[in-house]
Amino acid sequence: MEDEASPRERGVPVNIERFFREDDGQGLVEYALIIAVIAIAVIVAMIFLRGQIQNIFSNIGNNLT
Repeated sequence: MEDEASPRERGVPVNIERFFREDDGQGLVEYALIIAVIAIAVIVAMIFLRGQIQNIFSNIGNNLT
């Protein structure tokens, strides 16, 4: 048993193992990715529907005046 290195002597491998084992903050990353995908989808939709959106707001503005 004397040949076995203590966790402190192993240092980096222990930290790497803990990094992959622990999942603290994983939920935050997943929510951020979901929000990013939704934002990209909204931007793409607005680019393709720009003319229709512009007409809708023009009609609303004309009806208000």
